[in-house]
Amino acid sequence: MLSKKYLLAAALGLAFSCAPALAQIKIGVTLSTTGPAASLGIPEKNAFAIAPREIAGKKIEWIVLDDASDPVAAVKNTRKFVSEDKVDVIAGSSITPNSLAMIDVAAESETPMIAIASSLRIVDPVDAKKHWVFKTPQNDAHMMTAMTAHMADNGVKTVGLIGFNDAYGEGVIAEFGKLTGARKLSVVATERYARTDTSVTGQVLKLMAANPDAIMIAASGTPAALPAKALKERGYKGKIYFTDGVINDDFLRVGGKDLEGAFLPAGPFVVARQLPDSNPTKKVSLDFIKQHDAKYPPGSANSFSAHAWNVWLILQHAIPQALKVAQPGTKEFRKALRDAIENTKDLVVTHGIINMSKTDHMGFDQRARVMVKIENGTWKLVQ
Repeated sequence: MLSKKYLLAAALGLAFSCAPALAQIKIGVTLSTTGPAASLGIPEKNAFAIAPREIAGKKIEWIVLDDASDPVAAVKNTRKFVSEDKVDVIAGSSITPNSLAMIDVAAESETPMIAIASSLRIVDPVDAKKHWVFKTPQNDAHMMTAMTAHMADNGVKTVGLIGFNDAYGEGVIAEFGKLTGARKLSVVATERYARTDTSVTGQVLKLMAANPDAIMIAASGTPAALPAKALKERGYKGKIYFTDGVINDDFLRVGGKDLEGAFLPAGPFVVARQLPDSNPTKKVSLDFIKQHDAKYPPGSANSFSAHAWNVWLILQHAIPQALKVAQPGTKEFRKALRDAIENTKDLVVTHGIINMSKTDHMGFDQRARVMVKIENGTWKLVQ
């Protein structure tokens, strides 16, 4: 028969062996670090690599996986996070189709999810499933408001559209269409292409035949440069607009001189150093840039790495609140963390000021966007 002293020691040993698990917060991150969206996923991964590994006395484990820009892989990663890794929160993916595909898993497992993709559809409407889902990028509606205002103010009357034939392209084009009447803009042609296409000659010829004053390219990452290059090769002289989904150095490198003079809406982080000191996001943005420059080539922090960093800023704000309710690794902690995120108020991040609510799981207002112009191979704030 085992002695009481032995049993007590064994029980204490078991208790101490379980303590680290309860003390550790696990965050599962799925990103598109390969595939067509790699120019988004790689800078996002870099941001998570410099995120803190401890908060409020709790160790943080970042579990980062590649989904290869594929919705099926994103779902597989998400299922692994909840069934094997037992994460407390999910972050990702980099693109809209992947993020939309992940929602069911997050909702089924009752695990809060913070997407790093922009479509309004990821978080709206906040129903029983999206109750668990949040996102850091600005909504398409914010960006299209800025873009259509710029078009109207600069003499654009007719617009041609070309975008991805997926949820991202459809979402952008839909939000653009909601504003054309108020801005007195007429859409004269709409074309679509796949992220993996290597030619859009047919689509561009149809757009040019409609002779629009401006063409808006509803695409993200380096594949967005393809229509712009084709338009310039064929002598298009009108204005070209992109979405905020193109803001990275790889896009500028691939597009080269064919991007010069194009306009796009963007988060204020993109032109952080050009912002007035009175802009509240400037200090937060420059702080992130300083940390990023200490590990990576100076100047390589971009809009996407900033969106990823905002995941951390949200969690840094919410985790201490959730810890007052429950310990990591429990259903109660996940629920408390979800509630804390939803109640985020006046949180200054790199792209704006977040005020979330039960009906708004993104939380930005119009302070979260500016208009920029591509000039001399870089981003210039349009005053």
